[in-house]
Amino acid sequence: MSSARGCAAGSSAATISSAFWKRRDGDWARAFLARPVAFAPGTHFLYNTGASYMLSAIIQRVTGQTLLEYLRPRLFEPLGIEGATWETCPRGVNTGGFGLSIKTEDIARFGQLYLQRGVWQGQRLLPETWVAEASAAQVSNATNTEVDWQQGYGYQFWRCRHGAYRGDGAFGQFCVILPDQDAVVAITAGSPNMQAVLNLIWTHLLPAMSASGVAPAPRAEDAVAQEALARKLGSLALSSAQGQPSSPAASKVRGQRYHFIGKRAPLQAIAFDFGRDEDIVTVQDARGEHRVICGRGAWVAGETTWNPLDPRRTAGATRLPVAASGAWTTDDTYELRLCFTGTPHCVTVSCHFVAGKVKLKFRINVSFGPTEFPQLIGQIAKTPDPG
Repeated sequence: MSSARGCAAGSSAATISSAFWKRRDGDWARAFLARPVAFAPGTHFLYNTGASYMLSAIIQRVTGQTLLEYLRPRLFEPLGIEGATWETCPRGVNTGGFGLSIKTEDIARFGQLYLQRGVWQGQRLLPETWVAEASAAQVSNATNTEVDWQQGYGYQFWRCRHGAYRGDGAFGQFCVILPDQDAVVAITAGSPNMQAVLNLIWTHLLPAMSASGVAPAPRAEDAVAQEALARKLGSLALSSAQGQPSSPAASKVRGQRYHFIGKRAPLQAIAFDFGRDEDIVTVQDARGEHRVICGRGAWVAGETTWNPLDPRRTAGATRLPVAASGAWTTDDTYELRLCFTGTPHCVTVSCHFVAGKVKLKFRINVSFGPTEFPQLIGQIAKTPDPG
């Protein structure tokens, strides 16, 4: 669940921007502190992810642990959350306001902890006073009864309509806590219209819950409805790469290493190893060499250190959970699909092979910017003449 955060730190403009990504020294804290403080802290709302990054940086400076390391024994392990990853800045600080990847069930666990006012399985993990303060409107951010982003802001939580509050992640990742209905709604989506996703909750789920301000009584078990729900959930799937499992071009491409020229090229090289049941794609960028194992027309779950979403912002070798598949859409075009689990992002890479070259086209399902990117052209390195 990756998320940018609002705050009232006094800045007049958002502080996660190209000024962060382009710093050669990778010092995001210095970039944040270089911004002017135009308002008294606590008096002006601003959607300011840089402030959340600074909280992460402060924790790491004080404790000697990254935010992820600090939270693991205090929050994640007690909640049973495993496999969490968190992106880092070039200096190894967890990004704080975005880049946390956990499963949808884990988002629900976190919401349940807040619904239970900080208690999990009889153990108090958070002070009840903190839960109350964090979920209350601490600063106003305008008022519009039809917009869930204008109901006030707490401590890293948005207030919602209908007496609810929530944690937000980009493109429809939600942890919605409804105290009056004694309910939590956890969503991992990939939609550019986040308000539309929330509207579905208010239109379809809320009317089926008690809205009287009193926690609803447990409903009787409905075996028929449960079976229908299980069938529906079992039928939901993301389409893997569609095409043929192999191609005559595979033998010519296998083992070749294609190099990309240009200082601005996000990749330096790419190579393909087409196996019997799985394919291995190896890419090299400024952060090193990365592998992705792809299923043949089916998903293979694993991890990769390759972050094609934005390789400039992430340091080192953060291992990202991913499901990958590949197929030949034509005799000379191999398509690679990457779904980064715990995020809203699915990336499609079309690899067209022609005359000793590979032409790559990248598409992403949702993005704050373009969803298609300029074509990259790689060429097989020529072997030096021994004479």
